[in-house]
Order: sequence, then structure tokens, then C-alpha cells
Amino acid sequence: MTENDFLPGAYQKMPENGKVTWKAPSNIALVKYWGKRPVQIPANPSISFTLDSCATTTSVAFEKKDAIDGFSFDLLFEGQPKEDFKPKIRTFLERIEKYVPFLKEYHFTIETSNSFPHSSGIASSASGMAALSMCLMDIEKQLNPIIDESLFHAKASYLARLGSGSACRSIKGNLVQWGAHENIPNSSDLYGIEYPFEINPVFKSYCDTILLVHKGQKQVSSTVGHQLMHGHPYAENRFQQAFDNLDKLKTILAEGNLEEFIKLVESEALTLHAMMMTSMPYFILMKPDTLEIINKIWEYREATKTPVCFTLDAGANVHLLYPSSVKENVLDFIKDELAEHCENGQYIHDQVGSGTIKING
Repeated sequence: MTENDFLPGAYQKMPENGKVTWKAPSNIALVKYWGKRPVQIPANPSISFTLDSCATTTSVAFEKKDAIDGFSFDLLFEGQPKEDFKPKIRTFLERIEKYVPFLKEYHFTIETSNSFPHSSGIASSASGMAALSMCLMDIEKQLNPIIDESLFHAKASYLARLGSGSACRSIKGNLVQWGAHENIPNSSDLYGIEYPFEINPVFKSYCDTILLVHKGQKQVSSTVGHQLMHGHPYAENRFQQAFDNLDKLKTILAEGNLEEFIKLVESEALTLHAMMMTSMPYFILMKPDTLEIINKIWEYREATKTPVCFTLDAGANVHLLYPSSVKENVLDFIKDELAEHCENGQYIHDQVGSGTIKING
């Protein structure tokens, strides 16, 4: 599909008002996306586990308005007005208006909440933009009921990407690939796709315990971090590494090769942070407790042969990945060894999920 496939035809009807609600999960990348071109085009392809429990629920109420000379919306986060979120939403609406031109016809009341604590250090932009995009597509389907399911989800992913790049990987599940790759059929820079190759059952019930090492605002935003890949001395090699790792993953995922999965995923996580430490300006988002956890994971894996590994996003928190078959032992390990390195001892258990869900009510 191209951008033109997402331009709507004439709307068949324009309801006076209504309300839709969707829940969208966060995701955690296995092969990382770091670096982009305008507008929200990834410099390299990526793949992620769609999560289940860490999610954003968004309701959008809409009501026809008289003037159509601008965007009109109120935004509530956890039941309270959130003025500092509004500029990002306005930028998003400006980017997507040509694809959903009904936006200026209505006043919207957007109510959103997260299942995880605000300022927990878990990125909510992916789940938030995915949930909002699904709501807007739900409204568009009311205006144009002939939209089929395939176009519905592809366009939702396309819109979500224009709000937050990784949000395009939160629409469907359980493994989502984003970014054009010659060896992955139907892959695109414009939206995420469900991974088209064989996936061993072990990966369909994988667990992710998020160890909350540092809660609160990061010292460098992901947006700034992506921009620092322009002119980065190691950028081109890094981008090629991501392409190569996606090729390697095809066999790993099909065979359920946990040893090779661990090597690739941990290497990707450390490479992401290596790019941050070697950009100009350079920065470090890992904390001392991040490194303590990583070393304890390595020691535990060596001593017990338990196939547990870590990955990191652009922050200090550690995502502990492991098969559901070893969950009980790993939970004991977390409680006994790792919780002491989490802020206030906090961590969140999650697992691979299946994507967005419509909430009827």
C-alpha cells in the first residue's frame, strides 16, 4: 500500500455525535528502530513483541460543530485536563488531516488513561497514539462503512506512525515488523505488519517483566535521540546490522532457538545504547542499577541455564524476557535478586499480547 491508498473517498454519512473507545498495548522492540527520516520514516526496520497488560485506553467523543476552520478538542488524562499533552496531539492532527479530513468537522473530547503508573518510565506514546488512531479509524468507518478490515488496520498503523513511530507496531500482535526489508513480504516504512513467517509456539506466550529502575522523565527524549543518528559515525553500520538481524531472526523464530534469540536480543539492546553513548552530544540513559540487573541476569543464566534475557528501550528500565515455562523460577529470581535494584521495588509483569481491542460501552 502507498500513502494514496489511505486517502478517503467521499464520506457516505456524517453522524451528529458519538463515542468510541479502544485499548492499545505498548510494545517492546527486539530489533531496535533508532534514527528516522521525515516524516516518521525509519532509518532501519524493526520488530517487536506486542505486550498485553501495559496498555492505554482511550475514548473519543465527537460532536458536529458549526465552524470548520480549525481543530477543536479537549484532552483529559486520568480524568483531569492535560494541557501539556495538547501540542503533541495538535501536531498529530495536522499530520493526519489529509487522511481523515473529518477532523475539523467535529469537536472531540479525548479521554485517556494508562494501565501502568504515569511517569513509571514506560513509554506511553506508542500505546497512546495507537489507541487514538484506532478511535479515529472507528469514527471513519462510521462515515464510510465499506472500509474493510485489512485497510482499517493498515491505515490505523499508518496514522499511529505519524504520531509516534513505534506506535505503528501496537495495532496488531503478537510479533509486528515495521520498515521495508527486501526479504520480508509486504513490509513497509509506512506501517507495521504482522510478522509473516513461522513463529515457534514458545514465542507466542513469552513473558516480559519490566523492572522499573528509574521512573520519571528521561534526560534526553527519544525524538532528540533519533535526530542524533544524522551524521553519527556508526549509523550506516548500525542500520545494516538491523537488516541483517531481521534475516537471522527468521530461522531463530521458526526453530524456537532460545540461545540465538538471547544473543541477538541482548546485542540489539546494547547496540541501541552504544549509539547513544557515541552520538554528539553523547548521553547515557542506563543507571547503575540497570547494569547491576544485567550482570545478575548473566550470572543467573550461567548458573541455572534458564533461558532468560534482557532488552532495553531508550531508558533505564530493563525488560526481562523469558518463556512462560520457566515463569515460576524467574519470578523467584526477580523477587530475591532484582527487585532491590528497582525504584521502590517496583516491577510489572506482562506477556505477549494480541493487539488493540475495542471496548464496548
